[in-house]
Amino acid sequence: MESPRQSDASTPVEPCSPGCVDTPATQSSVLFDGNLEELLRNLPLDQYILVTGGLGFIGSHTTLELLKANYNVIVIDNLSNSFQTVFDRINQLAAKHHEQQGTRMPSLQLHAHDYRDTVALRHLLEQYQIQSRWGTPKSKIGGVIHFAAYKAVEESIKNPLKYYANNVSGLIDFATTLGEFGIKTFIFSSSATVYGTLATSGLPLKEELCVHKDETFKDDNGQETAVKPGCTGITNPYGRTKWICEAILADLAASDPEWTIVALRYFNPVGCDESGLLGEDPRQTPTNLLPVVVKVMTGQYNELQMFGTDWDTEDGTAVRDFIHVTDLARGHIAALNTANSGKLVENFRTFNLGTGRGHSVMEVVNTMEAVSSKPIPRKAAGRRAGDVGSCVAVASRSQNELEWKTEKTLKDACVSLCNFLNVSGLSS
Repeated sequence: MESPRQSDASTPVEPCSPGCVDTPATQSSVLFDGNLEELLRNLPLDQYILVTGGLGFIGSHTTLELLKANYNVIVIDNLSNSFQTVFDRINQLAAKHHEQQGTRMPSLQLHAHDYRDTVALRHLLEQYQIQSRWGTPKSKIGGVIHFAAYKAVEESIKNPLKYYANNVSGLIDFATTLGEFGIKTFIFSSSATVYGTLATSGLPLKEELCVHKDETFKDDNGQETAVKPGCTGITNPYGRTKWICEAILADLAASDPEWTIVALRYFNPVGCDESGLLGEDPRQTPTNLLPVVVKVMTGQYNELQMFGTDWDTEDGTAVRDFIHVTDLARGHIAALNTANSGKLVENFRTFNLGTGRGHSVMEVVNTMEAVSSKPIPRKAAGRRAGDVGSCVAVASRSQNELEWKTEKTLKDACVSLCNFLNVSGLSS
């Protein structure tokens, strides 16, 4: 084996300017004289992202955006509220994207089991273990995005133990197993419901209003305000499960600095991928506004029940921050990139994902009518248990720290939903 070439100490060496030094960006390769950028784009990728609930509404759109961003993706989904065909469509759309870009299609795998099945989970994670000479567990899985949770407010009131078992107990076992395999970058699907009755206080919903340790922040006037851990008046078990999960993850990050955890509090996702092949199409009875509107438009429901027309809002219907699901999916990737690049302010951080603008239920229905040119019959109904009158994000933290912002409007969401109905053959 040749010894490294040494400089001749007897020969004076002139100082060299930065421009005369070859770097990976400037030096020539005798083995490759083509387009280096194109070569790098097509190199095999060894790192994977694990997505639980990856075939659900938000999960499927995030899985697609991850593949477009050149991540290999492993999906865990028990198909209890989703369909195998969603996986096939994600694969189709991602392959088309990479064919158009002239890039290699990343790997996409589906493991159809419950994320709480620790035996199946361990078997899966063992396949991605990296042998370490120091005995420290390492994995090819570079991060986890966790969507697998029950999410219907009204059902959570009727069956709270189901929600605590899946959302909270399941998370504890899941995080414990991930830690054993050295997988400690974690993006958690939280919710604006953690703000509870603060949503009706008239205060802008900032992350600092709902924290897990003593914090001090500057308000809009530059005055420092101290905040104690806790949140005010969470109105339903679903919201409490999200708050408890955030608290568990905050404690985990505080106990072990190797963990990097982001909790994304998102508001009301709407819309579909522009292809019309992905949309909100749950197996179970929908409770979110636009999927119910779709049932009315397709004749499955006679009319839309507008729950609560006496809220303290401009038209009496509840106001929400409706965010396009594609923007939301890209927010998860921004969070993942920030976490993996070491740019988080602290190793547990919460972020609102929303537009910062509220729309009333009546406004959403009217926009859908205008876009589809179809009447949507409706009638007033009483408020649902656990609902709040207004819930709108302040998204400045995610814009500044994640370098993310929304790009699509409520009208864009309604147009994409109509396209989904046309592609699915559901429009009449």
